[in-house]
Amino acid sequence: MTTPDSSMPPPAPAIGPVGWLRQNLFSTWYNALLTIVLVTLLVPLVALILRWILAEARWGVVTANLRLFLIGQYPFEEAWRIWLSLAVLSVLTGISAGIYGGATVRTLATWLAAGQVMLGALAAVSGLGSATTVALVANAAIVWAAFLAVRWRPRAMPRRLVGLGWLASIPISVILLQGIRGLPLPIVTSNLWGGLLLTFLLAIVGILLSFPFGVLLALGRRSGLPAVRVLSTAYIELIRGVPLVTILFMAAVMLPLFLPSNVRIDQVLRAMVGITLFSAAYVAENVRGGLQAIPPGQVEAAHAIGLNTLQTNRFIVLPQALRAVIPANVGLFISLLKDTTLVTIVGLLELLGIGRAVLAQPQWFGAQLEVYVFIAAVFFILCYTMSQASYRLETALGVGTR
Repeated sequence: MTTPDSSMPPPAPAIGPVGWLRQNLFSTWYNALLTIVLVTLLVPLVALILRWILAEARWGVVTANLRLFLIGQYPFEEAWRIWLSLAVLSVLTGISAGIYGGATVRTLATWLAAGQVMLGALAAVSGLGSATTVALVANAAIVWAAFLAVRWRPRAMPRRLVGLGWLASIPISVILLQGIRGLPLPIVTSNLWGGLLLTFLLAIVGILLSFPFGVLLALGRRSGLPAVRVLSTAYIELIRGVPLVTILFMAAVMLPLFLPSNVRIDQVLRAMVGITLFSAAYVAENVRGGLQAIPPGQVEAAHAIGLNTLQTNRFIVLPQALRAVIPANVGLFISLLKDTTLVTIVGLLELLGIGRAVLAQPQWFGAQLEVYVFIAAVFFILCYTMSQASYRLETALGVGTR
């Protein structure tokens, strides 16, 4: 006689579409009435929206200005440097997906490839040239080529080299985008950067730099050294009590007043520093909440087996704390991505600023709805990608389960 295995998962329910409708929408008479009323109201609304999208909207405002939306005033003859930087990102993403093999990294790789294919299709429709379309589609193919190459020979690429590659990609991308004296790359000043390019740079730099800085601040706030604890607490409370707009204004207007007349800090760099310092304070509070969730007995047990403070935080405390605050940090990073639109107040033309500049052209008066719907769709795709990657990571790490 065989006994059922208690470790086996329960059978998946298979009720079919009719059963799902009966169970979720028509389970009782008032649920059925509410469903009918909502359908009656939503169907005409959806029909009006589709008619506007397909027949009435002036999408020429987007296709005719797609270059501005993508790269701002960046010289179009130098745009190959942007696509080359994107190729570096595609290679590293494909390699990371092949080596780590997690659902999160694969989700990001899929969305990166799909996003580049979508941009390539828009470039073809808007007449940006076949070179741009080919470059974007080729970058999408590079993601999966790198993934398959690493999966075919997984030991050919050590994980340490992948981490070093990600660190090296930041200065390489900056050199490619801005140029450097002594190389056959014309200097492209950052005041010409704009559109989706500037939005990406501000968000990526802010996320990558604010996370480790925030972790250090959280550890400093719980430090046993009074000076470190007081300074960390004062910084966190001061920054969290000030709006991001104020910090951006201080970085753009007040900071040059305290510098020598011959010292000039790039405005984009000042915006990146302001966003990073602001976001780090909120990351620190999220991480501090995760640190407080760790039972003190685990720290005492780690010290009892001979681990010092650094080893305890690295191997025992931080992995559990960071795992617990994944949803909070991802929500913060999504807010950071949307907060990059605030830099338009200090004169930087990111995606929203480019949209406002396009609407100032006389031939596009009255096309505000089309421009803002396009910008909203771009931000929705980016934020939805981040949230889905977060869900995959939470499922893989078992966040919220025992």
